[in-house]
Amino acid sequence: MRFVLPSPRRSRHPLVRALSLLIGVALLGVLLVFGLVVAGVLLVGGGLFLALRQWTRGRATQRTAAGTHKPEVLEGEFVVLRQTGPAAH
Repeated sequence: MRFVLPSPRRSRHPLVRALSLLIGVALLGVLLVFGLVVAGVLLVGGGLFLALRQWTRGRATQRTAAGTHKPEVLEGEFVVLRQTGPAAH
């Protein structure tokens, strides 16, 4: 079973056609401006978030440099295992 929408009936009056064209162009303009505003807010918000994160990370590294140093690398003992035959999984 197919779902078929009825075809929209276009008006033949030139004033109605021009008015619908203007409404369509205005709607596209509003959507474009709204999209640009959203993109600008995301760009500024992302920049502020990155700047705040950099600032707090910089203060944290200054604090650790002045106080006790916590190593960033885990140290441990490792043993190399030699594989002589096929591995059983």
